[in-house]
Amino acid sequence: MLSSISAAFSPAPEGAQQRPPRYAGEDTTPTSRREILGWYSYGIAAEVFAVCGVGSFLPLTLEQLARERGTLQKSHLPCIGPSAGNSTDDAANGQCVVPIFGLEINTASFAMYTFSFAVLIQALTLISFSALADYENNRKTLLMAFGFAGSLASMLFVFIAPPVFILGSILVVVGVTCLGSSFVVLNSFLPVLVANDPSLQDGKANEGAELSNMNRDDEGSEWNAWGDEDNDSLDGLQPSHQPDRSPEEGQGVRTPPSSSPELQLSTKISSRGIGLGYCAALFVQIISIIMLITLSKTSLVKVSATLPMRFVLLLVGIWWGAFTLVTGRLLKTRPGPSLDNISTQGAARWRAWLRLMGFAWKSLWQTVKVAMKLREILIFLVAWFLLSDAIATVSGTAILFARTELKLSTPLVGLLSITATVSGMAGAFLWPRVSRYFGLQSNHTIIVCIFLFEIVPLYGLLAYIPFIKNWGVIGLQQPWEIFPLAIVHGVVSGGLASYCRSFFGLLIPPGNEAAFYALYAATDKGSSFIGPAIVGVLVDATGQVRSGFFFIAILILLPIPLIWLVNADKGRREGLAMAETLKSHGPDDAQEAEGLLAHHD
Repeated sequence: MLSSISAAFSPAPEGAQQRPPRYAGEDTTPTSRREILGWYSYGIAAEVFAVCGVGSFLPLTLEQLARERGTLQKSHLPCIGPSAGNSTDDAANGQCVVPIFGLEINTASFAMYTFSFAVLIQALTLISFSALADYENNRKTLLMAFGFAGSLASMLFVFIAPPVFILGSILVVVGVTCLGSSFVVLNSFLPVLVANDPSLQDGKANEGAELSNMNRDDEGSEWNAWGDEDNDSLDGLQPSHQPDRSPEEGQGVRTPPSSSPELQLSTKISSRGIGLGYCAALFVQIISIIMLITLSKTSLVKVSATLPMRFVLLLVGIWWGAFTLVTGRLLKTRPGPSLDNISTQGAARWRAWLRLMGFAWKSLWQTVKVAMKLREILIFLVAWFLLSDAIATVSGTAILFARTELKLSTPLVGLLSITATVSGMAGAFLWPRVSRYFGLQSNHTIIVCIFLFEIVPLYGLLAYIPFIKNWGVIGLQQPWEIFPLAIVHGVVSGGLASYCRSFFGLLIPPGNEAAFYALYAATDKGSSFIGPAIVGVLVDATGQVRSGFFFIAILILLPIPLIWLVNADKGRREGLAMAETLKSHGPDDAQEAEGLLAHHD
């Protein structure tokens, strides 16, 4: 890993062959290792916010900010302060609520609702801006804009005091949206860098067009071998699921037609980039824990219990912004085709942007219509819709449960996040070996992972059994119990994210991988706001985060019969037949996109 970083400083080979441009103004200069380092730098920048911010301290900060302004529902005494403990009954049983838009919202629900809304806005933004990054200087402009806006949102948390806690939810929406959108734009650089790589140019001056025409919003595409980070969470830790190699290789499973040198190189670069990102996130997480322990011994906590966490978010924002500056300095602009070949008037340009946004939504809808004709893909997408929602809901609920009901300190919550992250990375490497050892097919491995995942909510529900509750241990009644579950969650999540994406790749009509992986990513992001919102409603109704485990337990089980119904052999045959149909009769999306830009006045 370190050797790949040091090698990135060396220049491109002298005399490297330069391929001919495909449109006026295209930069076809050979990709330098310095430029690759610039691409790596943004993963190092933003992954820290994904793990340390979204995955750890943002939910805690939101809940604590609301709690400091909240009152106990029964006595209306402050949840925090000298008078908070005057009523034993309220302190033990009353919900801590805050008034929002005339409603009394549980403080834990407030955090769940915020992230639910943030993921929804992120999904809409991802789809809408996917087409814009390919034109003119928009690729680098959007990457810098999303990067700096997201880092600023994280840094501004240092000023969010309890009286203005609602502004914190706005910053979360901005940060989560910028995080996911910037990774989409970052992905759009990779096929361009690969197409101009000097190692691929000898004897290949006219090749690489396939890569350049791929849909750039493909978070789950071949060049994003480790998954999204949007995310937001611990569900994207799959460093070993290269698309040109099935986990079932050697067991009669078709290898997708993606073993070209271009895709092999893009997979290699992407894997290293996301690996560096997670290493950076773990490093900053350790620094954050040390920082929290140190600040907790100062007078800052007397001012507000959230101040140490807000300083951590300030550090995360500075890190994000600093490495975004590095990216801006090292990464070339690599302009795309002109948006306005006829007029430079602002009004015409804005109409071109709007039409491109409309084209992005139209392209997604065209893929949906094709998918609805493929039974196996349709069943799997429904299963993935439910499963991805369950993964995202478990992650958010676990953090809030650890803080509000197990009373874990903030440093211990950070350690919990590290435990789950490292376990997820280990799980991504472990499951292919387990699958090969037991001779499991991909869908069988997914089902095994789901059953193991069910352990998490079921274990938490054990505390509702009277005699177990009387023990005072088992069923997540003691803080230490959540750490073994974090290991289970991480290992299983890494396997699920890897194998679901790999299994889906076997069903895709050959030649349409980018469009279908874009639909896969949209299904993932489009569902991840439902579960947190429902858990928020349950918490409001019961006053306990634990009650959300009932819904999560059901949600995790729902995909199992659907996954079992998917026939991989039939799906491959359907995909091959559909590919022939699309090749013979399907519209040329690239020509349609060019037509949108030809006349826009």
